[in-house]
Amino acid sequence: MSDFVLAADIGGTNIRAARVSRTGRISHRLETATPAKGGAAVVEALLALLERIPHEGGRALGVDVPGLAFRNGDVWAPNIPGWKRMPLRKKLQQRLGMPVAVDSDRNAFVVGEAWKGVARRCRDLVFVAVGTGVGAGILVDGRLLRGNDELAGCVGWMAVCDRFLPKYGKVGCLESHSAGIGIAAEAGRQFKRRMTAREVALLAAQGDARARKILRDAGNYLGLALANLVSTLNPEMIVLGGGVTDAAEFMLPAARQTMQRWAQPIAVKQTRLLCSELGGSASLLGAAKLAFDTIAKVEN
Repeated sequence: MSDFVLAADIGGTNIRAARVSRTGRISHRLETATPAKGGAAVVEALLALLERIPHEGGRALGVDVPGLAFRNGDVWAPNIPGWKRMPLRKKLQQRLGMPVAVDSDRNAFVVGEAWKGVARRCRDLVFVAVGTGVGAGILVDGRLLRGNDELAGCVGWMAVCDRFLPKYGKVGCLESHSAGIGIAAEAGRQFKRRMTAREVALLAAQGDARARKILRDAGNYLGLALANLVSTLNPEMIVLGGGVTDAAEFMLPAARQTMQRWAQPIAVKQTRLLCSELGGSASLLGAAKLAFDTIAKVEN
């Protein structure tokens, strides 16, 4: 029985990899930039990173990607050029000679959180990652909810307004209002200059009233989405992660208040809303847990 696996988190900006033990201890963590040209160069960058991590005795690799991972191990990642149907599992298994588990980052988030995070041992759980975009990993009775074509959890497309705007056709309604791109766009309109969501959060922390209102409004829209998730899924807990944690002081109270007002009243009393404490480790831990599960299937 292997005492550790390799885990990797592929993002549009960076690739991270590490060894993860059966107890969830992360070691030999390394990071490199994701090649801008995409395609096979990203696979080679990941393999080069893994070669630098001692892996004698490791028997599997878990990888998460910023997009969709299909049942055959192919992936689609919209922010990595050339990854419309990348056969990632096949390429990695051929080169590494070990089983490879490939999944979406949102699924890795929720698995990692349930394994070693604030949601430890929760079986009905939603992890909502609010960063540049919005996505959710969902556990129902301890199992990942994947949907017909692995699209379950694309909550950035959740409708939280009653009037359709053209921008919703590109990134989705919730994402347009509560994600980093939506917050930055609204700040640009109000401050008449280009801004990032992080800059808005910094201004809010300094007491800027407009920045605080932008974040409260974003939190309100997020709260509507959370209310829908509570009423539909009746989870034990919803965990928020991603860049939203930088602005939690201003977004979370509005999100919680709106969720409690709109959600099914019995279900919402049973649902705890917390921010992740794992940070960037959640996806690595989730990828590792998926790799350990893959080993168990092979051994059985």
